Amino acid sequence: MSSLQIHNALRVATMDGQRREFTGGHIRFEDGVITSVGPGPAPGPADRELDATGMVVLPGFVNTHHHLYQSLTRAIPRMQDQGLFDWLLNHYEVWRELDEDCVFAGAQLGLLELMKSGTTTSSDHHYLFPRQASPHLIDAQIRAARDLGLRFMPTRGSMSLGRSQGGLPPDDVVQTESEIRADTERLLTEYHDASPGAMTRLVLAPCSPFSVTSAEMRDTARCARQHGLRLHTHLAETLDEEAFCLKQFGQRPVAYVEGLDWLGEDAWFAHSVHLSDEEIARMGAAGAGVSHCPSSNMRLGSGIARIRELLQAGVAVSLGVDGSASNDSGNMLLELRNALLISRLRDPACWLGARDVLEMATIGGARVLGRDDIGSLAVGKRADIALFSLEGIEYSGAHSDPLAALVFCARQGSVDTLIVDGRIRIENGRSSLDEAELVLRHRRLSARMIERASRRTGVNFLMADKRKEA
Repeated sequence: MSSLQIHNALRVATMDGQRREFTGGHIRFEDGVITSVGPGPAPGPADRELDATGMVVLPGFVNTHHHLYQSLTRAIPRMQDQGLFDWLLNHYEVWRELDEDCVFAGAQLGLLELMKSGTTTSSDHHYLFPRQASPHLIDAQIRAARDLGLRFMPTRGSMSLGRSQGGLPPDDVVQTESEIRADTERLLTEYHDASPGAMTRLVLAPCSPFSVTSAEMRDTARCARQHGLRLHTHLAETLDEEAFCLKQFGQRPVAYVEGLDWLGEDAWFAHSVHLSDEEIARMGAAGAGVSHCPSSNMRLGSGIARIRELLQAGVAVSLGVDGSASNDSGNMLLELRNALLISRLRDPACWLGARDVLEMATIGGARVLGRDDIGSLAVGKRADIALFSLEGIEYSGAHSDPLAALVFCARQGSVDTLIVDGRIRIENGRSSLDEAELVLRHRRLSARMIERASRRTGVNFLMADKRKEA
């Protein structure tokens, strides 16, 4: 049995049931499980001692919405100033060039970026399967997460409503419902782990109301409940989506998914920006969850989600960085800061504080993902822990509240030490990967995708959208 102990912290935020915080004290874990935590002295020596002097220690962040492959298509000039639907239509042409190598590199880089900002658990929403690519794209993501040692909850995303049927995506990136179901069963057999402390656990996640048929939405809910899986999709992200649902289904997005048996404690929704008071109440009564993606919502001009009202209604609220093409970053510290700041553009009664967003990023994320084994520093929980030094110039003057400083003064740099399931995965800001080689490979694949898409379509994606300039 191996043991590790953290001591001398500037501040420890447990996010436990009492939301205890303390200075000094200790956190001890053995074989990946926390055995003792508190402000007093440690119960005895450990195999290894970590001195956390000058550091804030808290549960690792839980990222509940991402599209890892999008790290390959950041800040493309043509799509920099477009709203969601135009942004998607243009990106689909580049994403049609995805293959297994691209998905693996995108996942490696995207997950490492998350880890360097304190993330120990991430989901991912992969729903795009180009016809010419290997169908084993989620396998590539799982392989990348296992190489890095990150706790991973990939979602078997899907699109079945192609452009010829009134949907948004091109027909050659969607799949038939039989293809989706067969691959879901294969992934469940090969990878899904329902046991406590699982490192890989599958979720089912149709993309959105404008890219999946009603039959596929309903069948996915039935399949998920048959296997005890959670459900995820985009919902109420933009006014364009609302208009699409009203035109196609005669209902607003929340009513539409409710009619398909999607409102429940086992489902969470990305964005959920455009919600009425009644819809918020219905989501809260159902125990549904929301992944708040403030950076993406700002980047695409989608709007400001009503997070305070969602929390008051009992909705489980978490944080997600969303895709790196609609955020252009996968930094959870920046997501925390943006969640706090964007709330300040509303009435002061709706403002969020530093501890509100830290809860969303830790125990809130665990709740949304249906995990009672992570999200807080408490005896019996898995040892997923992030240590951030506050010794740098960006934090000087902020030590009167070290925990809040982590949000208000968020730095661009990396976590100092990251522990996942009791194992040190980042130490002194460095991972075990050859990061220079990864960046070089990732850049090469990104350039190849954009070049091929430009050649195939005759559109120069490296030039700005002239319609916007006009």
